[in-house]
Amino acid sequence: MFPRARFAHLSRLLKNAGNFGYKEGVFGKKERGGQEEFWIETRRLPKLSAGRFFKQVKEVLKEIGFAEQVHGLCRPAYSQRADGRPGIDPVVYFKMLMVGFFENLASERAIAARCEDSLAVRAFLGYGLEEATPDHSSLSVIRRRLSAEIYQAVFELILKALKHCGLLKGRYVGIDSSVMEANASLKSLAERNTEQAYWAYVKELAEAAGIDPEDDQAVRHFDRKRPGKKLSNEQFKNRYDPDAKISRNKGKTDLIYKPENTVGT
Repeated sequence: MFPRARFAHLSRLLKNAGNFGYKEGVFGKKERGGQEEFWIETRRLPKLSAGRFFKQVKEVLKEIGFAEQVHGLCRPAYSQRADGRPGIDPVVYFKMLMVGFFENLASERAIAARCEDSLAVRAFLGYGLEEATPDHSSLSVIRRRLSAEIYQAVFELILKALKHCGLLKGRYVGIDSSVMEANASLKSLAERNTEQAYWAYVKELAEAAGIDPEDDQAVRHFDRKRPGKKLSNEQFKNRYDPDAKISRNKGKTDLIYKPENTVGT
């Protein structure tokens, strides 16, 4: 409980908040004007610039004909019909993956957020301020659409670019696996053979153990403590993202992706 005197002092401060100042009014609240502007001149908008690093990346990709080759590789994965909503340029998709690698972004959601917020990254991707960049769900759709052979071919293009810049001199190639958090929920797991939802599966086990399956709290407690509990990728899959794998690390179970990175030495 506040002492009465302190509460009265706080009340006076709040009443005078509109006149708050330091050294005779150095600070003041930013007042918003009346009606917002309907039109804004282009010259008043922030200038889009890719920055020195992304400019150099963009120049190297242009030199090796990256866009043309990616379009050729990805053409079989895209519908050639003229109707329907235009697809996202696969070149943009792979550039967004580069941004995730350069800035150590651990998920598609983080990559999409960074590409939306950064003026430098927008310029690198070729998006203006008035354009919406691809969201994380679109990245997931494209990832599932492209085959492993396409990823391998694009990866080889990147290796050629690195060699062109004198950054690739290795003789041996190794495989290094990394972990990326999946944009998927454990609640969406299903039994592989029966397609039965995980929660329905647990309810059946609880009922067999003499627990009321309609008592959610009791079922959750049973699921946490039941002997022999094991979530395996052989038994369960995510209904909406089959590429997401079950992983347990430091006592916590999550869904992850396990991309393989080829590294030279």
